[in-house]
Amino acid sequence: MEVIYAIDIAGTFAFAISGALVAIRKKFDVFGVIIIAFVTAVGGGMMRDVLINAHPINWIGDINYIWTILTAVVVTFLFRSKIAPLRKTMFLFDTIGISVFTLLGVQKGLNFNLHPFIALVMGMSSAVMGGVIRDVLTNEIPLIFHREIYASACLTGGVVYLLLHSLNINEDAVFVISASIIILVRTIAVQYKLELPRIKKDIFGK
Repeated sequence: MEVIYAIDIAGTFAFAISGALVAIRKKFDVFGVIIIAFVTAVGGGMMRDVLINAHPINWIGDINYIWTILTAVVVTFLFRSKIAPLRKTMFLFDTIGISVFTLLGVQKGLNFNLHPFIALVMGMSSAVMGGVIRDVLTNEIPLIFHREIYASACLTGGVVYLLLHSLNINEDAVFVISASIIILVRTIAVQYKLELPRIKKDIFGK
């Protein structure tokens, strides 16, 4: 679990940087940048914990999340011009982050004896709702609604996790396989610019 925790922190760092970059681009002040970085990084997990009445809420129970977010904001301010060329590296951290956030969310849902489908929704929410809150607060259409295979990748990995978990396979193996599925689906989708179909007109329209 130490490796998973380290990846969780790395994902939090990447999410916080992505939030800080959006806020800086929108010309927010320092406080605004910190808030947007914060909700991007831990908003999904916080919403999950509130919904399932889990206490302490993720970042309240572990101060390392706060230090990670603040560090990410400082790094963004100091090295903003250097971060842009690292987009592929940040994408990798982001993708690994959503995979871990999804599966930790599913695990937490199951530990709270939620129905597997609800646990799956909680896992997906853990991964994507931070980005949704960020986009709403910065007056953008949430990314998951109009670009890339994002939430769908989380959903796919979560389903794989539930299926393998039901077979009583080693938990670490289940986690690695499911996370790999999320990473693979998202990477392929971005590489080949795959998107979900859009509704352009009434099926029965002329």
